[in-house]
Amino acid sequence: MALDWKDALSALRNSGDIPVDNTPDQPEDAPTGTEGIQKTALHVLIEKKGRGGKTATIIEGFEGSGEMLEKLARTLKQKLGTGGSARGGEILIQGDRKADVIALLKSLGYKTKG
Repeated sequence: MALDWKDALSALRNSGDIPVDNTPDQPEDAPTGTEGIQKTALHVLIEKKGRGGKTATIIEGFEGSGEMLEKLARTLKQKLGTGGSARGGEILIQGDRKADVIALLKSLGYKTKG
């Protein structure tokens, strides 16, 4: 009886010749453990003042390190296909994207108000 490739691969893994990666497949931007999730809700609001008449979506109330804030801002900007910035505990997304931001934050596991 001949071994098929699945049996041969299984035999190699069991012998220890092939390292087995047991880490679960998760997207890079998915929050893990308590790292990305916070207990208080993020406030999402639209602002026009002091921006030359241009509209911006502001996300306030983030609790976490500056690095985590930057990572969340980068994820939001990439998924929404827009510009923005993160500083002083706030994330600024260019344009009136309030509904999109709220939906995306909820899909990432954050609570929102606004």
